[in-house]
Amino acid sequence: MKLWQPVSPDIWQGRDDRAEASNALRLFQTVQQSPTFQPGREGIALLGFCCDAGVKRNQGRPGAAEGPDVLRAALANMASYGGHERLTDLGNITVEADALEAAQQALSEAVTTCQQAGMRTLVLGGGHETAWGHGKGVLDAFPNERVVIVNLDAHLDLRQASRATSGTPFRQLARYCEAQQRDFVYACLGASRAANTQALWDEAARLKVTVVEDLDFQHAASDAVSNLIQQADRLYLTLDLDVLPAGEMPAVSAQAALGVPARDLLRVIEPICRSGKLQAVDLVEFSPRFDREGQGAKLAARLAWQIAHWWA
Repeated sequence: MKLWQPVSPDIWQGRDDRAEASNALRLFQTVQQSPTFQPGREGIALLGFCCDAGVKRNQGRPGAAEGPDVLRAALANMASYGGHERLTDLGNITVEADALEAAQQALSEAVTTCQQAGMRTLVLGGGHETAWGHGKGVLDAFPNERVVIVNLDAHLDLRQASRATSGTPFRQLARYCEAQQRDFVYACLGASRAANTQALWDEAARLKVTVVEDLDFQHAASDAVSNLIQQADRLYLTLDLDVLPAGEMPAVSAQAALGVPARDLLRVIEPICRSGKLQAVDLVEFSPRFDREGQGAKLAARLAWQIAHWWA
């Protein structure tokens, strides 16, 4: 697999409590680690996308390329319950210099391979350019099914640009669906009116995007999610951590002045995870270099853990 690297075993370390009881386990003790890219027949494939080339192109603060392994380390010491042993770490896709498109294609191929083998995919970004590779991989794995994309994000990410950036993934996916003559079903929940220009709102209207603004999230997001679940054959959930308030999540390229608190996000994430239709999830834009005492890593890892727990 091009641009693929295994994860160092040193990443998955933690406290050993098995002297207390045989089921006093943590994720580092139950996660399956693969020295080669070999998807299984079921379970959740954990993939890292070590890339912030799209963030740089989008004039953002780089640092997300360092995110996947830091999040793994934060996950490692969290408790492991029944079903968590279905999590298999299949390594990282990396980017060489500014060769973003090649890395996105490698991610797309890895995701399609995992999905067609019977696995679901949990991808740790990376900037939100992750979504073009991940989303395309899911679409390619299920060409005759209705894939609904749910993006928890302060930004619509429908930018027009001469080349891919962290701000273009859903416009790229819309064009890909159009070329395949399939429906593009996309929702952005938590969008900030202050962080998106009128041109982006116009594009969202043209593409018939379901949008719930941050100010309306508490009373409107749950109904929107229920409707999206009903429409879907498969669901792809992408969580841009900059949807969270800056006070909760400092470690992102573009911090949210207002944002949507984690507890409110979890109220809509749970039914998506329990729907039986969730096929793919990613968490993106975590940048360890902007973290404060590991605060952002802990929250991002808890969100990833909770998703895996409800999903497993």
